[in-house]
Amino acid sequence: MAKPKRRYVCSACGSVATRWQGQCADCGEWNTLTEDAPQTVFSTRHDLSSGGRPIAFEPLDAPGMLPQRRTTGLAEFDRALGGGLVPGSAILMGGDPGIGKSTLLLQASARIARSGGQVVYISGEEAAGQVRLRAERLGLASAPISLASATSVRDILTTLGSMDAPALLVIDSIQTMHSDQIEGAPGTVSQVRGCAFELIRYAKENGVALVLVGHVTKDGSIAGPRVLEHMVDVVMAFEGERSHQYRILRSLKNRFGPVDEIGVFAMAGQGLEEVSNPSMLFLSGREDPVPGSAVFPAMEGTRPVLVEIQALIVRLQSGATPRRAVVGWDSGRLAMLLAVLEARCGLNLSTAEVYLNVAGGYRLSDPAADLAVAAALVSGLADRPLPAASTWFGEVSLAGEVRPVAHGGIRLREAAKLGFESAYAPVDSGPEVSGIRRYDIAMLPRLVDRIMGGT
Repeated sequence: MAKPKRRYVCSACGSVATRWQGQCADCGEWNTLTEDAPQTVFSTRHDLSSGGRPIAFEPLDAPGMLPQRRTTGLAEFDRALGGGLVPGSAILMGGDPGIGKSTLLLQASARIARSGGQVVYISGEEAAGQVRLRAERLGLASAPISLASATSVRDILTTLGSMDAPALLVIDSIQTMHSDQIEGAPGTVSQVRGCAFELIRYAKENGVALVLVGHVTKDGSIAGPRVLEHMVDVVMAFEGERSHQYRILRSLKNRFGPVDEIGVFAMAGQGLEEVSNPSMLFLSGREDPVPGSAVFPAMEGTRPVLVEIQALIVRLQSGATPRRAVVGWDSGRLAMLLAVLEARCGLNLSTAEVYLNVAGGYRLSDPAADLAVAAALVSGLADRPLPAASTWFGEVSLAGEVRPVAHGGIRLREAAKLGFESAYAPVDSGPEVSGIRRYDIAMLPRLVDRIMGGT
């Protein structure tokens, strides 16, 4: 019998190498190659075209009952999932340590259990007493949840096989699980992949909604092999800053609903509270108009969220190198926008320090924020407040054009609902919306003229 060949797998990108080396040749990360379990060497004459069992095909148009979603009792959680938990689905949830992943899942588990669904909560990081202590603090100690502290997938599946299939199975976390059939310590690439495969197979065969909690790396991505995200049906990221009370549950992949949908929560003494109107959360504290402040209607999936963009321009007299500080937005896009303002609008910003902040710790990736950022920068430079009760959105090109963006009507309706009276937007931003007056801006110099002229 041929000797099994060793192979080494990168925990960052999943690439395979035949020998160990300090740096991965594909992604460039250091000390990420770990030895994978030896694979059985198949003969080149091995034939897989016979010897298996036949599988049954079903026509796509065959009548039958579609899986019914189960609500978690948390409307924001259900929104991020696309309407609720789908039986037989596998959900991977990642987030920074202490952000509230276990708290959110414990609250959802308690509501499902109290509504009559059987819930199994397996903790590999905490003892059962520690989970019970947190449940008492959250007022969930009376919930009929089946709780256990275990790390062996064989023991977990054996126990689950001897009982009725639950409605929800929570594994906290997948990096602590291990299988005695796979070599390596818990958390290695082979262990995470093998344990997740067995748990997902159980969930698919028994119609169980499975939630796997995953660790994250220092850059915020989910730890472990990238193939883990391909194996599951839904990938969710629980985001937020510890200095702020809000938390955002973002759907990064969803086979059963829209992607980039979000649910907003606020951390309180009794756990996570739902925020049904996140725009009011991110716009709190706005009384009088101040220079350098603009309101932008962002889109998160199908939900519009109004956020405040703040800019501060400081002139330097000593000739020192000016700083560019950005919180909540892309620094490269800010540099591009400053260059457009200088080249197309004649504004001198090269000798000024520029500070840009998205209020509330919110993070923007929507290109429609260009016009709101430009308005805040010009307002801060001129030391002149923007028109009261106004919103700004549009994408700015390198030629200084303000281009249309998607979902203009939804953005305008959300602004009108919250009492905003005017909106500065690109031409062809959709039909007019009652209750809000729209000002079309085709070129960025027109924006500068409006703000400098006070109109």
